Amino acid sequence: MRHRTPVSRIPFVLAGCLVLAACQPLALSMAGAGASAAVGASLSGVSYRTFTAPLPEVKKASMAALENMGIEFQSFGSFDAGEIIFARSSARSVEVELEALSQRATRMRVSTRDGGFFYDGATANEIVAQTQKVLEAPRVKN
Repeated sequence: MRHRTPVSRIPFVLAGCLVLAACQPLALSMAGAGASAAVGASLSGVSYRTFTAPLPEVKKASMAALENMGIEFQSFGSFDAGEIIFARSSARSVEVELEALSQRATRMRVSTRDGGFFYDGATANEIVAQTQKVLEAPRVKN
């Protein structure tokens, strides 16, 4: 005796196939988006922050942050609207751009490369965080 599938169950089976077929392109596009996001994070690991402090104060705090992290200062540079601090650790090159937005606001851009094509966003973020920490530390009056 042959086993027959009830006719009432056939639409559910077909609907399931259609749902799976429709989900496959969505799953592939989501996987592609995740992969491109991961590549984007490693290729564009640049950290930005605007501080309510004059450029000279942010520069001094940036230098202290680099020193606290054991990142060796190399040189200064300049561009039309500000200054660049070049530094290096054993496996990273660091560029800290400081741009005076006004007398009391400074934009900081930190770019950290691993010596090759890729950026290190985590280190760039930490340099910004340490600079903020130095700026927020209470000053000792002499």
